[in-house]
Parts: sequence; C-alpha cells; structure tokens
Amino acid sequence: MDKLNKNDYKKYVDKKVPKPTYLRNMIMAFLVGGTFCTIGQIITNILKSNGLDKDMAAAGTSISMVFIGALLTGLGLYDKIGKVGGAGAAIPITGFANSIVAPAMEYKREGFIFGVAAKMFTVAGPVLVYGIGSSVIIGLITLLLR
Repeated sequence: MDKLNKNDYKKYVDKKVPKPTYLRNMIMAFLVGGTFCTIGQIITNILKSNGLDKDMAAAGTSISMVFIGALLTGLGLYDKIGKVGGAGAAIPITGFANSIVAPAMEYKREGFIFGVAAKMFTVAGPVLVYGIGSSVIIGLITLLLR
C-alpha cells in the first residue's frame, strides 16, 4: 500500500466527507420552529378571545405547549420532528418538556422511583437550578436598587 502524503490524504477525506446542507437545515429549523410558535400564538389568541386577560392567556399557552411537547415525546414523534427540524425543535418550552419526558420514558422499566422520578430531571435539573438561582439574584438586585 502506498503511503499518502498529507495533501493526497486531505483530498481523499474531502471527497468522502458529506457536505453539510446549511441552507436546508436553516430552512427546516425556521419552518419547524415557526410552526411551534404559530401553534402557541393560535392558542394565545383562542384563550384571549374566550375572555382571558394577557397574563392568564400566556400561562394557558405555556401549559398547553408543555403538554404538546410532552405528548409528542410520549408518542415518539418529537425525535422525528427534531431530526427534520434540528434547532427549530429546540423551542424553549416544547424542548424543555421533551427534555423532561424523554429520560423518564427511557428509564421507566427501572421503576417509578429509581427510574422515572430519578432520571426525569437529569437534563432539566440544571436548567431549573440555574433558572431559579438567577431569578433569585435578579430579584435581590432589583430589590436593592429600589
């Protein structure tokens, strides 16, 4: 077997490595993320038209979107959406629901306590810790600056 020099090897590797489809990935992320956001806006509009004020409609929309993300994960559809939509599937609220439900489903055979309950927050735990911690710090700074 002949030894390849660095240039020949680089040319060989460049031919074999698949070219990323950046434009397609961006378009699909935009479409999938936009679809999630549109669904959220539709829910908000429906709740507002039924007499809820802005804050209550926002809370209802958040609850609904978490439910939708958890339901899609439970049905095994969120992973398929994530493969197609990439970063667009990582919309914070539905992605958060997915990050809680997916580990719980993966470990359900280990039982409720040591499987579902213990593994449910493996991904979401740090988000909760730093989210709550930063909220407390911002609250204290706001209180001190009054």
